[in-house]
Amino acid sequence: MNREKIHLEYLLNATSRNIIWSSISTPTGLEDWFADKVVSNDKVVSFYWGKTEKREAEIIAIRAYSFIRFRWLDDENEREYFELKMTNNELTGDYVLEITDFAESDEISDQKELWDSQIDTLRRSCGF
Repeated sequence: MNREKIHLEYLLNATSRNIIWSSISTPTGLEDWFADKVVSNDKVVSFYWGKTEKREAEIIAIRAYSFIRFRWLDDENEREYFELKMTNNELTGDYVLEITDFAESDEISDQKELWDSQIDTLRRSCGF
């Protein structure tokens, strides 16, 4: 199966870049919406879901108040990553969260639904 790059955009209706950046770049922020528990050890971040699932990712690129890019350590393709990027709409002052991820071609809709659900949780936890 071919894996394809997915690019999603979510309007957050938020004007605080500090809250958004904290939500996508800190263990505490990520625990509010992405994983049940997040532990960061410098460049390696451990994500936990439930009592048994754990995945580790390496932070491969980061620019404060712009984006953070992770690569799952168990991924076979070293060129694949997932990225959380915040951009600001200068007209409205609102922020957009752009997500880049990869999925098997027959799993793209499932992956999009998962991100939709995660972003709904982010909006509720931060009041966006």
